[in-house]
Amino acid sequence: MMPPQLARPWGGAGHYADIAGPVHWVDFGGPAGVPPIVMVHGLGGSHLNWARIARPLTERNRVIAIDLPGFGFTPAAGRRTTIPANTKILDRFINETIGGPVILMGNSMGGAITIQESAASPHAVAAVVLVDPALPRPAEVPDAQVAAQFLMYAVPGVGEAFMGISRRSRTDRELVERVINLCFADPRRSDPELMDAAIELVAYRRLRMPKQDAAFLQAARSIVRAGLRPRQSKDTMKSLSQPVLLIHGDKDRLVPIAAARVAATANPQWETEFLHGVGHTPQLEVPDEVIRTVVRWLDRHELGAAAVRNTTAPTEESR
Repeated sequence: MMPPQLARPWGGAGHYADIAGPVHWVDFGGPAGVPPIVMVHGLGGSHLNWARIARPLTERNRVIAIDLPGFGFTPAAGRRTTIPANTKILDRFINETIGGPVILMGNSMGGAITIQESAASPHAVAAVVLVDPALPRPAEVPDAQVAAQFLMYAVPGVGEAFMGISRRSRTDRELVERVINLCFADPRRSDPELMDAAIELVAYRRLRMPKQDAAFLQAARSIVRAGLRPRQSKDTMKSLSQPVLLIHGDKDRLVPIAAARVAATANPQWETEFLHGVGHTPQLEVPDEVIRTVVRWLDRHELGAAAVRNTTAPTEESR
């Protein structure tokens, strides 16, 4: 049975693919003839993380958002939810369900997965957009709340207890508000309609996916392990041959702006846009700024339908 069509108000239609189990994805529509944009959410996220920017981008590209195993409407269903495991699922989704090459857009953990997939399967990925991706951390004092949370996630037994207490002691609305307060520089920028959809998703998952905490912790611990191998992450980023756009909020508490500046300096061929006064999820907090940045980049690289039409239209001189 299909779950609620939560993305419908933003033009999205939900579907399922079978990739070693069910994988939920949302098609927002868009033109053919150019690479589709496949959006990959972060830790604890879902297809709803992209709802505020998906519809406008369909003017240039078909837009698709995937729910990775363990998140959104995709159950883990016995699959691992680590970065490497979900990279393999994403690769199969691109090749078996959508058909490459695609433009990959990833936020947070989804950014790390996007980097891994783009490096491992360059034939499947035409271009890359990184939105506050999980990056190697610079040597600086981390945000105290973030550091404490991930320390608890990392410790066996402690993480499970912390997640259980948090879920039992908070309402669905409080769980969503907690994420917004952590990820937004200014929580007042949240969209009420999207917040209601997120609350409905949390309620659905609480009722239908009793093993969601285990999937979340497996993914969170994978992020921690990746952070212990900064050289490997840096080498993977350097190996990307596609055009790359890096967007990062300068008030991100989870992935500090210093980490993005280091990555941008180490990869000068990337194009970067640092957003002032913005947190970890710019696509939700300042969607118009993200849309403008992505559209300009798509047009510069002739990756969207509008840019392709402009370059192929006859000029006065050629008529």
